[in-house]
Amino acid sequence: MDSLNSFILDVNDVFWTYLLIPLVVGAALYFTLRSRGVQLRLLPEMVRVLGDKSQPAPDGRKQVSSFGAFTISAAARVGTGNVAGVAAAITAGGAGAVFWMWVMALLGASSAFVEASLAQLYKVRNRDSDGKESGTYRGGPAYYMQRGLGKRWLGLVFAVVITLTFGFVFNAVQSNTIASVAQGSFGDDFPVAGAGVAVVVLLALVIFGGVRRIATVTQLVVPVMAVIYLLLGLAVVILNITDVPRVFGDIVGGAFGFREVAGGAVGAAIQQGIRRGMFSNEAGLGSAPNAAATAEVSHPVKQGLVQTLGVFFDTLLICSMTAFIILTTNPSLSERGGADLTQSALEDTLGGWAGHVLTLVVFLLAFSTLIGNYYYGESNIQFMTGTASRWVLPGYRVLVLGAVFAGALGSVDVVWNLADVFMGGMALVNLVAILPLSAIAWKLLDDYLTQRRQGLDPAFFRDRLPELPGEIECWSAPAEAKAADKA
Repeated sequence: MDSLNSFILDVNDVFWTYLLIPLVVGAALYFTLRSRGVQLRLLPEMVRVLGDKSQPAPDGRKQVSSFGAFTISAAARVGTGNVAGVAAAITAGGAGAVFWMWVMALLGASSAFVEASLAQLYKVRNRDSDGKESGTYRGGPAYYMQRGLGKRWLGLVFAVVITLTFGFVFNAVQSNTIASVAQGSFGDDFPVAGAGVAVVVLLALVIFGGVRRIATVTQLVVPVMAVIYLLLGLAVVILNITDVPRVFGDIVGGAFGFREVAGGAVGAAIQQGIRRGMFSNEAGLGSAPNAAATAEVSHPVKQGLVQTLGVFFDTLLICSMTAFIILTTNPSLSERGGADLTQSALEDTLGGWAGHVLTLVVFLLAFSTLIGNYYYGESNIQFMTGTASRWVLPGYRVLVLGAVFAGALGSVDVVWNLADVFMGGMALVNLVAILPLSAIAWKLLDDYLTQRRQGLDPAFFRDRLPELPGEIECWSAPAEAKAADKA
């Protein structure tokens, strides 16, 4: 196992240092400059559109709203990466890693805008087993690679990678963290196998219910877990308020300090900040667009803005709280790592009960992430198999449940490092696609802002921008859509 872990680490270091980090940073900078900082200048608009209501589906059932799609992606974003991933970044890269996580959130949010807007434009309608439209949508990078770029083979590559990454590897990470925190809370004798079985049963109840049930569950769980965790973190910060200036100094000093440069630690801080930041907020990774495509909105840009807000919610709020929980307690970073470090920091300040509360929070975080991760795989299996997906999906669900159980029993280091490899492969394929497709996102943004300047609530139909390339299925004008339904 140690040899396998060392090999994975070597691959990660070369892959991320010389290929992926330059690509991620370069793409984020380009998108930020080209859009004139869309992620910052339209922040008030992001909050406004988050409250948009969806219209009923043709069968009368409620469709996935903009907020519902936001919570599906937040369920996958706001997971153990916010508790264990931030702690791992600080352990490996020092406090300076937090600064680079902030930088990548601010820049990378532009990547999230591009990929989510494209996912909305090129989404497709879901159909029931009898061939009738179900009133829900699916989409994501695989779909815009085929429909926008005209490269189905690239979409198939991405679909396979994301299904392996989120359906299996990342879900193993979530169950692994649940088991790790439970052992830290209840002792080494805690039956991790029993915990794995319990998580499998609960997950099965949700994932066999379809995207509407997934959205319903995440809309309930995500706000609750976020509030509980933020209250815990706020209590720690208030009790250690005199240490806050020191923490800011450590974060900035760790990112730029001369001592850190001389010791080579700045490179580690940058690499860990970007790597763990991407794992947490998923900007540019190609995962959140799968959730963005499920929303019923009047203009693709609306969901692009909502998903951009999700990056800030994840990194600047939840991840920052984890960093301050850890750093205000001034821990010895050599003794613990991952979720154990966050857990010990809470217990040192608030007492042993806080460790048990964190166990509950981590369970909620991880469970909601399991749901979001599962859906990403489902959407891409439907892309790969088409109408045959109804025969394939039950087998996929069983395999996901098996990966969740195995993750609870696995080695922490190997599971996390393997996740980095798969995540990097996903990001590489997605960024290669959205760089040329970003020109479409800018046209959509111009159309949206033009309508806003006219005092309108923006609505998009494909004949507004007939020059857009590819197959655009879901944006017919009302009269055209009615004629198609009658036909």
